Amino acid sequence: MITKNRLDKSFGPVGASTGIFILLGGCIAAYFSLAGIILILFGAFIGFTSTSSFLDPENKRMKFSNNLFGIISIGKWIDINPDMKIGLKNMHRGYRTYSRGNRTLDMHTRDIRIILYGGDNKKILTIGKYNSKESAKSDLEILSTHFGLQTV
Repeated sequence: MITKNRLDKSFGPVGASTGIFILLGGCIAAYFSLAGIILILFGAFIGFTSTSSFLDPENKRMKFSNNLFGIISIGKWIDINPDMKIGLKNMHRGYRTYSRGNRTLDMHTRDIRIILYGGDNKKILTIGKYNSKESAKSDLEILSTHFGLQTV
């Protein structure tokens, strides 16, 4: 059974909300002009594009995908080798946006991610995103037994 883990919005939280506003503006503009359809497409792309990972323990493979418009999945399946490892990593992401008055809006997110590493200990893909260390550790143990991988 293939499971899907949602990760991030590709354009960040501010870009996603801006895309939704452009989409709504395009819906209103489409009533008056056909140029509003371009705004609808542009807003839907910016607002709904995200990243996710797919896990297939039966066939021992994983896929990191970019979901264009939120529905079109683009990515490549990676077969799991016995020399690969999985581990936890603390992530900190910061987003900065400037308003028209040159004021900044800073947003910071902290989370814990499960990462797939190759035989040479280089990061291959992000498997999952968690808010607490306990839930990340429990899923790390489950994934290591399903895929037969060592933990880092």
